[in-house]
Amino acid sequence: MEGVTPELAARIVADSRDRVAWVRARSRGITATDVATLTSTNAIARAADAKLLGSGFSGNAYTAHGRLREPEIASWVAATHGIQPSSALFHAVVEKRHLATPDGVVVDAAGRVVLAEIKTTNKAWRSIPRSYMRQVWWQQHVLGAERTLVAWEQHRDFIPVGDEPRCAWVERDDAEIAKLVRLATALIDELHRRHVAGRARTGERMPQPEAPRQPFRALALAD
Repeated sequence: MEGVTPELAARIVADSRDRVAWVRARSRGITATDVATLTSTNAIARAADAKLLGSGFSGNAYTAHGRLREPEIASWVAATHGIQPSSALFHAVVEKRHLATPDGVVVDAAGRVVLAEIKTTNKAWRSIPRSYMRQVWWQQHVLGAERTLVAWEQHRDFIPVGDEPRCAWVERDDAEIAKLVRLATALIDELHRRHVAGRARTGERMPQPEAPRQPFRALALAD
């Protein structure tokens, strides 16, 4: 994969071009989409519902427009900033169920991982929305990235506004990443608790008690 080191390539779990495999792999971990909703511990239950039951959202005209425009914006990002388009799903080094699919990845001359995230919007942003910032920080956590170029294209009635997308750099923020990791761990715990409770309700034979687990729990989702 162009622009990716062998170490990063070894952490690729799936590719969004194979949507079935990609969706299946994402269902077994915590993704940037999941953490986008994790504003506080009060959001854990709702995030667990969405993870286990699905959101029921299958797309609309806005998401269809985003899918149509993303390759064009990705080409602009590659031409102007040298960040190559990516469709790969990566796992983190320590916790392999921490997952992210950035829209662009490159390793610069100094060996630093740099990402791109692409959005389309019908609003004039004064700043990058907070939910998107959480996605960016999560991707930085998963890939060990130092910074991310967020590129967005505003449209009016699905016609792009302006000659080029707008963009802004987001630097790595370890304090924000630490908050997201704590919330993601709480989400994993909630998923595990629901899985155990569900098995108990159905009378399924429970495994013998385990030794105390490490801070990162195994995500309990059915195969």
